[in-house]
Amino acid sequence: MNNVQLKNKTALITGADSGIGKATALLFAKEGANIAIIYHSDDEDAEKAKKEIVTLGNECIILKGDVNESDFCERAVKETIEKFGGIDILINNAGTQIPQDDILKLKEEDIRTTFNSNIIGMILLTKAVFPHLKEGSSVINTTSAVAYQGHEELLDYSATKGAIVSFTRSLALQSKPKGIRVNAVAPGPVATPLTKETFGEEEEDESKPPLQRNASTEEIAPSYLFLATEASAQITGQVLHPNGGIIVNG
Repeated sequence: MNNVQLKNKTALITGADSGIGKATALLFAKEGANIAIIYHSDDEDAEKAKKEIVTLGNECIILKGDVNESDFCERAVKETIEKFGGIDILINNAGTQIPQDDILKLKEEDIRTTFNSNIIGMILLTKAVFPHLKEGSSVINTTSAVAYQGHEELLDYSATKGAIVSFTRSLALQSKPKGIRVNAVAPGPVATPLTKETFGEEEEDESKPPLQRNASTEEIAPSYLFLATEASAQITGQVLHPNGGIIVNG
């Protein structure tokens, strides 16, 4: 543990009960960080993730709730600080998608659910965490290649991911004087429980990036680690694109 990159650091990660969030939480734990996981509803997955992190020799707490609710965001931040003494890294990774290939069939309820989960909740949680960040802290947001490419079945989801890019750039400008870096990661096709639930295996086969297969979550997690460490000390307001070679010009 002598050469770990995140020793004595605390990371608050949303959606870390599965997928990219969990892979990132495990990688951060291996690098010495204490982990606070925010999850929405899957108690079994959250407990499993916590157990795996604790097995690595790190401390972990799990916090169940909806980041769309300001009170929950404030409570989650308070509990994390009470447990670990502070927050050094915030990873906004939680998200949802509800595909619909016809705008006329888009349900208002689904649109609002997607925006609440993906961008409004992100802003609310960041607002709650921000007073506790200090010089050297990092905020890392999860956007997507679809923010740049679009997606014919994910109109509202793609719109939220575009909003995340703009939010990242704008908050980075505001955070410069404080020495807080704000960046994002924009994965391409990734094999996660969410994509499998949304599209099934066929979509994964049909949307292979140039490297000929969808990424694993473990292949995406190092992008978050890089942005959380001093290796990226000169990077803020930027988006990393671990997407298998898709050219997005963004």
